[in-house]
Amino acid sequence: MNYNIDNLKILIEKIRSIGFIDRLFYWGKIKNLLIDASADLQKVISQEEYNSINMAKLEAINAGLTKDIELSNGNSIRQAVEIENYKFLNNDLNIKINNNASAISVRDVTIDNLKINLNQLESLNMVNSQKAEQLLIEKDLIKQQYSQLLSDEANRKLKYENDISTLNSIRDQIQNDRKRELEDKNNLEIDRLKQLKETWNKHQVNVKSVIRGICNKHIVEYLEQVPFAGEPDNTLRICDEYVIFDAKSPANDDMNNFPGYLKDQAERAKKYARQENVKSDIYFVVPTNTLNKLSQYIYNLADYNVFIIAVDSLEQIVLSLKKIEEYEFTEQLSPDERDNICRVLGKFAHLTKRRIQIDSFFAKQFIELAYKTEADLPKDIFEKVVEFERSEKLNPPVEKRTKTINIKELEKDAVRINNDAASKGISINDAEISNGINNLPLYTIDPDI
Repeated sequence: MNYNIDNLKILIEKIRSIGFIDRLFYWGKIKNLLIDASADLQKVISQEEYNSINMAKLEAINAGLTKDIELSNGNSIRQAVEIENYKFLNNDLNIKINNNASAISVRDVTIDNLKINLNQLESLNMVNSQKAEQLLIEKDLIKQQYSQLLSDEANRKLKYENDISTLNSIRDQIQNDRKRELEDKNNLEIDRLKQLKETWNKHQVNVKSVIRGICNKHIVEYLEQVPFAGEPDNTLRICDEYVIFDAKSPANDDMNNFPGYLKDQAERAKKYARQENVKSDIYFVVPTNTLNKLSQYIYNLADYNVFIIAVDSLEQIVLSLKKIEEYEFTEQLSPDERDNICRVLGKFAHLTKRRIQIDSFFAKQFIELAYKTEADLPKDIFEKVVEFERSEKLNPPVEKRTKTINIKELEKDAVRINNDAASKGISINDAEISNGINNLPLYTIDPDI
């Protein structure tokens, strides 16, 4: 490409040859040449950029042609290889044609066999069609059974829901009954505790009423006012002594503090015991239903004793204390009457001690037998024995305050027991038994005495 840079060359030559005078007087021409040269230079630069772009395009085209040539060379090589492969394939095809000819022969034989198989399959298809018809019939039956099962399942589900509803109603009823039963039980217990507390609150009044009734019945002096310091609940005068009966009851339904309360009150009773003519035996009267919660019924203190008794035993104690008054008149009895009294009392003392001795012996034997039963019996038999033992209940006769024990009835009972024992072959010989018991020593011999 022809570049027009004449103006640029003229400018360069002019600048080389310019002198001082030219710089002073001809600078305008140089400026014009400079402008023309600048225009030529811009053209050169633009043309150079255009050439660079064209060069890049040509290089890209050249690179593409190079790749095409390389691809053409590769295709030529592949075509040569494919031609060789086609030659081999042609040989293979010839071989396959020959093989197919043989295969056609074999196929004809196979077709004949297939025709035979087809006939067999058609026969089998007829059989299968019949079976298919049977299966359709069975299918219809199964559908009917399925529908019936669905209906039965719906009925069963409905019945189940009804049963569940009934059971829920029964459960709710049972829960309500149980809740009501517990509420009734709790109410009964609350009523019982209220009645118990009310009974204990009225205990002091009840004791006073009972003691007054006993005093009126047996002609015992009951003091409304005592001639000594203090204010006991009930005071009786027997043998010129003042016998004190104080009523004591729990403050509430908690019985755990009652024994400690009785002990404290027993120690405080010293204020009565030290008074003149007050009997040293002081009685605390407690409700009968509290006795089973106590473990101590006598408090032996330094100068006096405190006895814990129930309301039911008041009459017997008052009578026993009143009996002392009768002893003061023994000098009025005849010698025979005195001997009879002493003989009876001696007999009672002897029988009491013998009974204690015999009961102690049998108690020991029974305890040993209980231990032997637990140790020697087989485990299963012992468990059965314990089961029967728990079901047994011993109810001794209940002593009633208003009823006396009839000696004749006791005698009849003793005769009946002896007869029953004799009928079972048990020897009941009063003389031998009496001699045997009397031969036992009643007292221990102390070598120091």
